[in-house]
Amino acid sequence: MNNPLLANFTTPFETAPFDKIKNEDFLPAIKKAIKLAKTEISSIKSEPLPTFENTVEALDLAGKKLNVISSIFFNLNSAETNEEIQKLAREISPLLTEYSNDILLDKELYERISQVFNQKEELNLSPEQKTLLEKSYKSFVRNGAKLSDEDASTLRKIDQELAQKSLQFGENVLAETNKYVHFVESEDLLAGLPDSIKEAAAQIAEEKGKPGQWAFTLAYPSYIPAMTYLKNRSLRKELFIAYNTKSSKGDDLDNQETIKSILKLRDQRAKLLGYQSHAHFVLEERMAKSPQAVMDFLKNMLVKAKPKAEQEVAELEAYAQRLDDLDRLEKWDFAFYSELLKKEKYELDDELLRPYFQLKNVINGVFQTAEKLYGLQFIPNPDIPVYHPDVTAYEVKNQEGKHISVFYADFFPRAGKRNGAWMTSFKGQFQSHGQDHRPHVSIVCNFTKPTKSKPSLLTFNEVTTLFHEFGHALHGMLANGHYETLSGTSVYWDFVELPSQIFENWCYEKECLDLFARHYETGEKIPEKLIERIKKAANFQQGYQTVRQLSFGLLDMAYHNQDPARIQDIFDFEKTVMKQTELLPDVPGTLMSTSFSHIFQGGYSAGYYSYKWAEVLDADAFELFQENGVFDPETAESFQKNILSAGGSEHPSVLYKRFRGREPKPDALLRRAGLIN
Repeated sequence: MNNPLLANFTTPFETAPFDKIKNEDFLPAIKKAIKLAKTEISSIKSEPLPTFENTVEALDLAGKKLNVISSIFFNLNSAETNEEIQKLAREISPLLTEYSNDILLDKELYERISQVFNQKEELNLSPEQKTLLEKSYKSFVRNGAKLSDEDASTLRKIDQELAQKSLQFGENVLAETNKYVHFVESEDLLAGLPDSIKEAAAQIAEEKGKPGQWAFTLAYPSYIPAMTYLKNRSLRKELFIAYNTKSSKGDDLDNQETIKSILKLRDQRAKLLGYQSHAHFVLEERMAKSPQAVMDFLKNMLVKAKPKAEQEVAELEAYAQRLDDLDRLEKWDFAFYSELLKKEKYELDDELLRPYFQLKNVINGVFQTAEKLYGLQFIPNPDIPVYHPDVTAYEVKNQEGKHISVFYADFFPRAGKRNGAWMTSFKGQFQSHGQDHRPHVSIVCNFTKPTKSKPSLLTFNEVTTLFHEFGHALHGMLANGHYETLSGTSVYWDFVELPSQIFENWCYEKECLDLFARHYETGEKIPEKLIERIKKAANFQQGYQTVRQLSFGLLDMAYHNQDPARIQDIFDFEKTVMKQTELLPDVPGTLMSTSFSHIFQGGYSAGYYSYKWAEVLDADAFELFQENGVFDPETAESFQKNILSAGGSEHPSVLYKRFRGREPKPDALLRRAGLIN
């Protein structure tokens, strides 16, 4: 039987043949692709004399088929999973870990790389080739190539177990999210909820078999509006506690022991490789370089942000007291009273803005912004197969009509999709034998679905989320390197958020909003007075939001910068660490660590600080756009050439200085957040 994953893809642009792939195709395809990749590795080792071309470049090109198949599989496991795929992931993950270890612990291969590395000064390499050589050499050393056979065997076991524990963590969070539904029988309990959200809640109840009722889930488009608008305080509390106790209830879906295992394994791995902690291991290959530098950065930001945050919370407490005689502001009250206060201070709220942000128009706005900056055009292509009817596939061309990328957009929540928003790719960009292989990039979000009477209307926060993920997508789509491991988003982790976070800035600019922000019923442009209010409200509770982000970064570092044997109780540990950033009364029994997927399932362990770190870069970089004009072609061309297309071809600080003309300064971020004048 022909396996569509192993055949040459005959789809447009050799895209994934989702219409032909069955779940049972994955395991045999992965096994066959691993065999093929190992054959390619053997032929590298059989070359008599190691050179940059026959060893380092050849290694970068090895295993391309395996990369594509595993990307398809793991992207489906995030965006369109089911029990069968999750079971397969538990089988496939160890195979890929073993394959990776077979390469990185191969003494013969390491010896060849070392020989080339030791001659690097005589080889007349380009900056990109030098980067590839250094990255290849370091990846062997950092993954155990110098270990004894016994230690290498231990490392293999650790990596296998880590892969499984990480999958388990994610599966538990998804199962907890899908399991929870809160039904409401009386419409009186929904006071304050906008009609559009009420209609969406009725639609969920109907889908869950209870027509005539309203239902709330822990998916973002259901949970966030409920916390923001519901006047019923006890209902808000009920939802808040459900959301903040995910995978911490002592049952089969509890992640506390999983966290301890992950931390222990990461620490063992780091120590085996000669590092003081997992954080020391990770940060060696980051702009920040060390745990001390990260802690200094986070604590310095906290000193600046916390006084402002405390003022903001005191102001909100006084407001809630004046409005509703509230004796104590709790965590489940924060979003509700914040929205009311924002409305009073700036005559602005999400429901006032929503009609101007129809999803279809915002997507067009994102495309037009990319066209004005980088000359890109997005053409829907129904011939490209997709993995779910909600997904739309586009061909991306530049202004000369040249093919640049395939782009997939997937916007609505469903049972098989994890919460949140992310960018990913099904195929990376690289060059070989004179051919430029263009990338296949995807963004996945969880926005409010259309209802029977209304299209999908976004909150302003969702608009910035879409721009954020699209910024990552541009980094992938405009990649223009020779080597896939240095191309697109394959950059230092504390640099990867720059393209996404800078793109959010355009949402606040009139020139950009005028492209797409139109009332979905009347077609009128968003009024200038609303744009002014959006800009004024941009600093609203920035102190609080900054402290919140810093609290996650500090928690991440606390987990990964010490001996995990000292962490006896996850509840106690989290509370102790979070005390320094706590602005509202603690809610006993709640725990965010057990659903902190960024650090226990995604790639952000010892790296959550990157969001704030990259904000320094994005605010500083965007000031150059503001000085020259937000659609200035020369500034855009420089950003594309030096940041987006350059990928990880050189050290990020070199690339950033080439764009900005100097080192980044934190002043722009502090000004933007209203933390300094």
